[in-house]
Amino acid sequence: MDLDFPLECFDNDLSETALAQFLDAEQLGVDTETMGLNIARDRLCLVQICNPAGQVAVVKIGRGQTAAPHLQHLLEHSGITKIFHYARFDLATLRYHLGIRVQPVFCTKIASKIARTYSPRHGLKDLALDMLGVELDKSAQSSDWGNALALRDDQLRYAANDVRYLIPLRQQLLSILVREERLPLVEAALSCLPAIVELDLGGYDRVFEHG
Repeated sequence: MDLDFPLECFDNDLSETALAQFLDAEQLGVDTETMGLNIARDRLCLVQICNPAGQVAVVKIGRGQTAAPHLQHLLEHSGITKIFHYARFDLATLRYHLGIRVQPVFCTKIASKIARTYSPRHGLKDLALDMLGVELDKSAQSSDWGNALALRDDQLRYAANDVRYLIPLRQQLLSILVREERLPLVEAALSCLPAIVELDLGGYDRVFEHG
């Protein structure tokens, strides 16, 4: 791999050594790659994790795989905050495919929409550019993530970049939220995520709308 940051790939689950390393962190960036956006139809292919030291782990999830014990232990650990961008989808797909109930969680998209009311753009690419001055390459976004044996360097770089900047983004967003006295609102919104995920997985649609 021709990458300029530490990245290790695993088949099916984290190794015991990697699990121990990531359990030392107080917060982790986490993301998933799937074959599409229909959770019941499109399988989970990758789970990416990054710790504050910048170490990235990419776990390849096999077709038909229904459990990853080390990954589950890590993502359900109550002492580690898991940071996602659009956590709603990732939490649902991890729950549906691997039975993992991730907690506690921070979502940079939710935080951005409440903190950055000066901007209509809340995608990870826009957020990284605005808050960190980092321009992310999204050209590999629409990829065949199911072909785990032949993942290209550009795919691995894309997958890693989706988690490498989540920790500093959380810190920047928290600064704005505290300054503008909006942190309690974000915390309340995050507390609703488990119920929203349950509704999504149960097939309930637009339950908060009138009519």
